[in-house]
Amino acid sequence: MLVGIDEAGRGALAGPLFMAACELLKPLNELKDSKKLSEKKREKLYNEIILNSNYLILAFSNAQIDTLGLSKCLQRGLEIIHLHFEKQRKIFDGNTNYGVLGIENLIKADSLIAEVSAASILAKVSRDKVMQFLALKYPQYGFEIHKAYGTKAHRESIAKYGACKLHRLSFKLT
Repeated sequence: MLVGIDEAGRGALAGPLFMAACELLKPLNELKDSKKLSEKKREKLYNEIILNSNYLILAFSNAQIDTLGLSKCLQRGLEIIHLHFEKQRKIFDGNTNYGVLGIENLIKADSLIAEVSAASILAKVSRDKVMQFLALKYPQYGFEIHKAYGTKAHRESIAKYGACKLHRLSFKLT
């Protein structure tokens, strides 16, 4: 069996980093990189994936990212996933496996391999849900719209209101 691995939130200015690993129990139609799907389609596929796979979803807070660094968070996530899916072949989307033995990496895997596409959807939808919830507490930043990525509107909000406790201090915010 094959386990696909992907992340969401790596380049965001605020909020958590999510990682997901997915082993499909049956083939699912219409899987592709989460960034190439509409929000409605991602939500539908998310539910199908949850019901038809073995999966693991991890989150690293902005405080963990600031303390450990993004690369160390990704490395620890891959180590946890490797332990959880010890016997399966594992492929991570990207150009590095962060030194974790037993994890293969492949650029554009989220567009090429169904299990990685599924992991991409699990990570993105999970993170988006958290950012929509956090937007209720911090409405001035518009997290529900841009999910804390460095859009012009988000940067303008930071300039106007300053950073909140969700912003990653290790990132250049302005």
